[in-house]
Amino acid sequence: MKEFIEKLGIPQRKEVPSKMAIFDGKELVFEESDWFIVNFFRMLWRYGFSFIRMQMWVESVLDKFMRIYQYQQYGYSFSSVDRLLHAMGGNSFLTLMNQTLEEAMLGEGFSQVFLNDIVAPVTRVNYGQSVRINAFVGAVSLAGTDSGLWAVDGGNKRVCSGLLYHSKSDLIPAKVTSISVKSRPTKRGNTVSYYEVNYVGESGSAHSLYDIVVIATPLHQGKSDITFSGFSPPIPTHYSGLYHRLAATLVHGTLNVSYLGTTEPASEFTVSEVLTTDSKGCAINSLSSLDPVHIPDGYKRPSASHPKVWKVFSSQSLTQEQLQQMFLSYDSVSETLWLAYPSYRPPHRKTPPFILHNRLYYLNPLEWAASCMEMSAISARNVALLAHHRWHEQAGKIDQEDLHTRLRGEL
Repeated sequence: MKEFIEKLGIPQRKEVPSKMAIFDGKELVFEESDWFIVNFFRMLWRYGFSFIRMQMWVESVLDKFMRIYQYQQYGYSFSSVDRLLHAMGGNSFLTLMNQTLEEAMLGEGFSQVFLNDIVAPVTRVNYGQSVRINAFVGAVSLAGTDSGLWAVDGGNKRVCSGLLYHSKSDLIPAKVTSISVKSRPTKRGNTVSYYEVNYVGESGSAHSLYDIVVIATPLHQGKSDITFSGFSPPIPTHYSGLYHRLAATLVHGTLNVSYLGTTEPASEFTVSEVLTTDSKGCAINSLSSLDPVHIPDGYKRPSASHPKVWKVFSSQSLTQEQLQQMFLSYDSVSETLWLAYPSYRPPHRKTPPFILHNRLYYLNPLEWAASCMEMSAISARNVALLAHHRWHEQAGKIDQEDLHTRLRGEL
C-alpha cells in the first residue's frame, strides 16, 4: 500500500496525537497517559514484560511474513493459500492457522489476564471477534498495536481511484450476474475457449468475451450472486465459511463520559480510542473519535466536552436507549450493517483456490488467512503473477519450494 501511494504521489495524512483506553463494560481498566514512561510502568506493574514479549512474538511472525515481498519482487507466485503461507513461514504458519490465538499465546507463556485485558480488545476492534480467532490473523491484528501506522491523506478511496486511472482500464459500471465458458473454432481447425461475462448496467443486460477473468469479490453467501455455467468440474456459486456481521455507527454528538465509568471531567477527557474487553457487559466492540480525512494546519482534536464524530463498532445495531446512554446529545446517526470479514474459527478449513478454471482466477481466498487492505494487495499481485506465468507457460515461477534459501543464495 505504501508503494501504491508513492507511485500515485498521494501523501500520508498528518499524524494527530491519540490516546487509548480499555473499557470492560463498567469502567476504564486502562487509560493511556500522555507520557510514555508512565504508560511503560503501568504496563510493567500490571503485566510484567508481557507487552514487550508480545511485540517480539508478533515481530517474529512479521519477519517471515515480509518474505512475500521479496518473492513477488522476483516474480514468484503461488496456486493456493497453503502454498503461499508455507513459502513464507513453513509449517509454523500452517500451525498458526490451525490453532486459536489464545492457544498459541498461552503456549508462549502469556497469562490469561493479559489475553483478556490487552489482546482481546485488539482483536475485537480489528475483527469483532475474540482471542479464539486463528493465531495467524491474530498476529496480523496485533501488528496494529505497533508504532508507524499511517493513513492516506484524503481517504483510502484515493488509492483505488488513482490505481484505476493510472492502469488506463476500461471500467464498466455494471453488476456481473454470470460467467460461462465458451468455445470457438479457429482458422487452424482447433478450438479456443473464452469466458463470457454477463452483466446488467444502466443500459440493460450485456455481455463481453475475455481470455482471462479475475473475480475480486467474495464468492460467499450474502456477498455475491454470480453464477457459473458450462464448467467441468462445476464451480460453486458460494463457498463454505461465514462472514462476520458488523454494525458500524457514526454519531455526531457529545459523548457521555460517565458511560465509560470515569469521573474525569469531559473537558479533560482526551481519549480518542476506546477498546473493550470480551465481557458480557460490553455492548460495543470499540468507540473512536474520527478526524478529518485531510488534517488542516493547526488542527487539534477537541475534548469530549465538544460535539464531534464518533465511530462505534458493535455486533448488533445500537438501540435508541444505548445511544442515549452513550451520548448526552447527538444530531445525526448513520449506521451501516455489513459482512466485514470472515469468521475466523480454527481449525483451518480448505480455502477456495486462486485458480477456479484454466484462466479464471479468484482474488479473495487469502482473506481467509487474514483480512486487511495489505493482504488484498498481496493477493492481487499474486494472482496477476500467476495469470501471467500460466499464460506464458512459465511453471518455474509457480509454487517453488525453499524460495527463501534460494533467494538468499542469489543475493
